[in-house]
Amino acid sequence: MSTLSEPAITSDIVAAHGLKPDEFQRFLNLLGRTPTMTELGICSAMWNEHCSYKSSKKWLKTLPTTGSRVICGPGENAGVVDIDDGQAIVFKMESHNHPSFIEPYQGSATGVGGILRDVFTMGARPIAALNALRFGEPSHPKTRHLVSGVVAGVGGYGNSFGVPTLGGEVNFHKRYNGNILVNAMAVGLADADKIFYSKAKGVGLPVVYLGAKTGRDGIHGATMASAAFEADADEKRPTVQVGDPFTEKCLLEACMELMASGAVIAIQDMGAAGLTSSAVEMGAKGNLGIELDLDNVPCREEGMSAYEMMLSESQERMLMVLRPEKEKQAEAIFLKWGLDFAIIGKTTNTLRFVIKHQGQVKADLPIKEMGDNAPEYDRPWTGPKQLPRLEPEDVAAPVDLQLALLQILGSPDMCSRRWVWQQYDTLVQSNSAQIPGGDAGVVRITDKKAIAVTSDVTPRYVEADPFEGGKQAVAESWRNLTCVGATPIAFTDNLNFGNPERPEIMGQLVCAIKGIGKAARALDYPVVSGNVSLYNETMGQGILPTPTIGGVGLLADLTKMMTSRFKQAGDLIILIGGHGREMGQSIYLREVLGREEGAPPPVDLATERKNGDFVRALINERAVTAVHDISDGGLAIAVIEMALPTSFGAKLEALNHIALFAEDQARYVLTASPACAMALLAAAHKQGVEASVIGEVTADPRLNLGVNGHIDMAKLRSAHEDWFPDFMKGA
Repeated sequence: MSTLSEPAITSDIVAAHGLKPDEFQRFLNLLGRTPTMTELGICSAMWNEHCSYKSSKKWLKTLPTTGSRVICGPGENAGVVDIDDGQAIVFKMESHNHPSFIEPYQGSATGVGGILRDVFTMGARPIAALNALRFGEPSHPKTRHLVSGVVAGVGGYGNSFGVPTLGGEVNFHKRYNGNILVNAMAVGLADADKIFYSKAKGVGLPVVYLGAKTGRDGIHGATMASAAFEADADEKRPTVQVGDPFTEKCLLEACMELMASGAVIAIQDMGAAGLTSSAVEMGAKGNLGIELDLDNVPCREEGMSAYEMMLSESQERMLMVLRPEKEKQAEAIFLKWGLDFAIIGKTTNTLRFVIKHQGQVKADLPIKEMGDNAPEYDRPWTGPKQLPRLEPEDVAAPVDLQLALLQILGSPDMCSRRWVWQQYDTLVQSNSAQIPGGDAGVVRITDKKAIAVTSDVTPRYVEADPFEGGKQAVAESWRNLTCVGATPIAFTDNLNFGNPERPEIMGQLVCAIKGIGKAARALDYPVVSGNVSLYNETMGQGILPTPTIGGVGLLADLTKMMTSRFKQAGDLIILIGGHGREMGQSIYLREVLGREEGAPPPVDLATERKNGDFVRALINERAVTAVHDISDGGLAIAVIEMALPTSFGAKLEALNHIALFAEDQARYVLTASPACAMALLAAAHKQGVEASVIGEVTADPRLNLGVNGHIDMAKLRSAHEDWFPDFMKGA
């Protein structure tokens, strides 16, 4: 083992690599000697939180990951579900939080690029993208810059690559001031019998490097993603990768062609920790060793060391185990697309990860202990303090109801996101059946069939009660898919939390996972992939706990797809799920009364399923003309959102402020013709579903609130549409 010209391994160097003293001692015991710098770098990458999930693995194992449509659950590049007719959907969500705070354009762009690779690595052509973005309070001096850069980066990569962005979220809160969240989701379509996996097979087979050249960008990116920010956050800019969507588009096409040739045995995206993680994961999963000769790695910079090559996170790269007899054919495909193709190693039967460079062995490590046998912790955790339910009588009515509606619709969290999604290409590929602005995006698969996609979480609920908040995130995702007529199939998650070494933060994570699992089981809605992003805090201030849920549903008959907008005057407005009373953590409480308090609305999963199945059946029977779920802002905001994209108004029965703004779960607003409404109400009564007529759609473009007066939809529309453009202009 050569250590020529390498610095001595000191405690400071070990700490800089993110390894705790006990972890480094474990590594020393494993090796029986002092590691080289390259070995230390490999260990730091593979044992950090971002790659090993060492704090969350214990709890992730409790989630339901199987189902009648699940082809592949967690553990691969992405999850895979069956959508009939020999077709499968491949999807996953991942975070790029720390890089996006440091360098918003490239951080968000490479987040999109990375998740697209996770999908097409498995043989799926990307057909949709989503993103969930959380920023600090609008008054913070960095917020506008971060919003501008992140949105431009998401659009710049996705638009250039050629994938439609069909959904997402944008929220603002002071707890994200020092640590924004950028969660990117990609969805791909594949033949169900042509899925490609990362598990290496066979001894003595070539390990092949594919794609763009390796540079020094992104070194220590995975380690940086597993550490909290301190005052030196801006100094970490060199750890952010640089993306090239046009190269990625070529990589996609080359991979698709290569896969069709039958040359691929195993393939893995070079994501976090680059060449290190891809090689270790392929070998460890296959119970094989991997030997690499870095002299053959295509580099774009002179004099790169083994350490730099192994930890670089340069983008648009893949690693593959190849059938030797297909080598020349495979090389020709990549050269045709202007991409690098290099045999850089081989599989072995040694269970060792061996790195050679310039005639010297730079690393010789046990591959299983670096990969799937990495450390796993059972960290101490404390359950959160239970907040008391906020009684309705303790929530004052607004002084002016119309002003309250304008305040809510024109608030940062409730205003239109049109400024954001109009910067994304939502129509490329010509299969977008429903673009952002509704309950879920919809993408056409065939003339008859489609899938629906959505991203959901309510962080203020999770902060108040992680268990109920975790349940609610899954339930809202399930509801949003239901609203467009889709049967929810499965979801991916992105669990964004603070420092797990603090028991109260670990408690948030544990309780949220328990809530997610309970909802997933009750709704027959398994989790098939995901990402955990911890240490999201700055100077000891953690983010709001944000377990984002990315859901996928199947529309067997696209002609029955439902939208949320009103269709015709005279339709009756029907409330499913009863009048609400839960005001804790509500938007009304925060935006109108300036209070953030109380327990969030509880989630009754049996009622959630019963009501959702009922609504989906109505859509399938063409018994309703519009459907929208009730979430942030309550009933009043749901009705207004149904009217805003149209020329119609609504006349509601006289309701008090609790009924208008409560955020009770498992509820929907429907519209139906008077002829259909009576049969609908009878069916609801028979099935034990609460349903009542609360108003009608009007040709008069006003919201008529009965004794509470009326307000022009144009005034509401202006409040809703103007906040984002005005904020970004600095108005």
